[in-house]
Amino acid sequence: MNGLQDAKRSHAKRRLAVILLGGAVGVAVGLAGVYGIGRLAGNAVADPACKPAVETARRMAPFAHGEVAAVAVNQAPKILPGLAFIDANGATKSLADWRGRTMLLNLWATWCAPCRKEMPALDALQSKLGGPDFEVVAINIDTRDLEKPKTWLREVGIVKLAYYADHTAKVFQDLKAAGKAFGMPTTLIVDRNGCELATLAGPAEWASDDAVRLVKAAIGK
Repeated sequence: MNGLQDAKRSHAKRRLAVILLGGAVGVAVGLAGVYGIGRLAGNAVADPACKPAVETARRMAPFAHGEVAAVAVNQAPKILPGLAFIDANGATKSLADWRGRTMLLNLWATWCAPCRKEMPALDALQSKLGGPDFEVVAINIDTRDLEKPKTWLREVGIVKLAYYADHTAKVFQDLKAAGKAFGMPTTLIVDRNGCELATLAGPAEWASDDAVRLVKAAIGK
């Protein structure tokens, strides 16, 4: 009987160890999802078209701290899916229109409080770094009262950002399907070849010194 009891105890201990190990792995996976899967992508393979972006991402990584510590720099950059939206005149735009320029792509909506809060900082970032090599491309995804976003931008004094919109919100759905958008606001830094350099789920102080240094590293300044 003692031998049988000892065997049962040994089996129970091994089973408990397996359960605990499985739980630890589950927690680790959950934390990776919360704090940025991109930070764990060191063994992923970059898109062949994005080879130059690998070095850019490596240059950016040390600057993802402070006010932009939550930014996940992609160690294996890939081409983003084709995204279509419109400008203030109703003309259709896509990411291809920014080839040759680095862009900070931001999705926002007037119903999103964190989006509204960070918009002045994005406007200030465009004022500081916007030019032939870089643009903040903030795409509004309101689907109702389509004049409301324009009115709100005027009321709060957003003057440096060009107006872009997708009233179907398909841009968000396309990025979500690609695993690049989980909520609002969503921000991506994209290189001049259309390769994703970094991603952020949530707001940031984009006009801060930390953010400016990060974006300058993306631009190559």
